[in-house]
Amino acid sequence: MTASSILKPIIAAPSSTLPFLFILMWSSGYVVGKLALPYAGPFTLLFLRFALAALVLLAIALLTRAPWPTGWKPAAHLVVVGLLMQALQFSSLYTGLKLGVSAGVSALIVGTMPLFTALGASVFLHERVNGRQWLGLAAGLGGVALVVADRIGGATLAGLGAVSLALAGITLGTLYQKKYCADADLRTGGCIQLAVASIVALPLALWFEGFEVRWGAELLLASGWLSIVNSIGAVSLLFRMMRKGEASKVASLFYLVPGTTALMGFALLGETLGAMTLAGFVVTAGAVSACTASNRQKVAPKTALLP
Repeated sequence: MTASSILKPIIAAPSSTLPFLFILMWSSGYVVGKLALPYAGPFTLLFLRFALAALVLLAIALLTRAPWPTGWKPAAHLVVVGLLMQALQFSSLYTGLKLGVSAGVSALIVGTMPLFTALGASVFLHERVNGRQWLGLAAGLGGVALVVADRIGGATLAGLGAVSLALAGITLGTLYQKKYCADADLRTGGCIQLAVASIVALPLALWFEGFEVRWGAELLLASGWLSIVNSIGAVSLLFRMMRKGEASKVASLFYLVPGTTALMGFALLGETLGAMTLAGFVVTAGAVSACTASNRQKVAPKTALLP
């Protein structure tokens, strides 16, 4: 297998399959992360995830002679996206979990991202969000609430604030990526973003956890999955879909992540799957359908991502 073959299935995948692949890949990160945390602290695991993914993308970029940003301004935009979408989102999310916020509350807070992305897209990107889409976004929020309602518990204000920062990171990063990095190459752009995130995660891992790791096959497989499938594959899919459509429509797919994650947890971790969760699946599926159904012209990508 050549280095470029890692991204070719993503680039060559039919547009109709991209949302399905994205939801599966993004949701898997929660389950695999839970399996890996007994072997490394959260910030240590994040550093391993980001650093390995950055090295893989560096190798791909060099072997395929991918174009690097020309000038400091395009590179600076990529650094900002890396700080927001990778470093701020995941570091804040894990901090909130450490401070006592339950996984359900975290999923509910971050799951409101489509609403804030739609609002931001209408204000900053001048995307028109019609009444049907606003209703769909609101219904999706209700569906997410149903999925996680039975798992909501008490949480500290500091923890809730940290998870809210994670929400701000992914929302602002999505909007910033759409506005300033739409033409960035996935190989070199992703490498820069992940390298920046690993630089942020390393001192957190050293300071709070002493970079303590229990090396073994489980950790190697999990960190490899998080790096290749999540940090490279899922994020590349997200950016590709952002190029082909409006930010508010792509963001609506995140409503399906909590429910899909619950199904994976039920199948792989033996977690319970109640009636409210199943009801949430139905509501979120309908909401995503309402948000993505539109006869507006799609925008084709402007540059080839792989030779």
